[in-house]
Amino acid sequence: MVKQGLIFAAAALLAAPALAADQVSLVSEVFVEKVVVAPNGRASTLLKQPDVVMPGDNLVFVVKYRNQGAQSARNFILTNPMPNAVAFREAAGEGALFSVDGGKSWGRLGELKVQGSDRRLRSARPDDVTHVRWAFRQPLPAGASGKVTFRGTVR
Repeated sequence: MVKQGLIFAAAALLAAPALAADQVSLVSEVFVEKVVVAPNGRASTLLKQPDVVMPGDNLVFVVKYRNQGAQSARNFILTNPMPNAVAFREAAGEGALFSVDGGKSWGRLGELKVQGSDRRLRSARPDDVTHVRWAFRQPLPAGASGKVTFRGTVR
């Protein structure tokens, strides 16, 4: 099991190649959430670089972006696939949209439908998400930067 965990940790770092406009650079990082209990009994959650991840571990994906061009990036869209071994939980950042069909169609999670095991359409759930996308409505000025995050749980 440890060997599989090591393989997944390496894959998770590579499995989230976010896509964006040519003049916008991206840096993707993944962290595992660890709950640490202090001697006084108070628990806190820390983000750590993953050495090994196991089923049930909660991951935080961070995508940092920077416009390295000389002009504003217009209609900037950032798309990130979910690694197959990770069930989507939530996304942060204004305007997140989701796909449950491999990136063919997009919408808010509550609006999307998938075919259930009984072949009937049902409302999509977080673990159905295959991709997360942010479409920035305002131009991204030259030199501007920011980040978006999303969370998942190792299946």
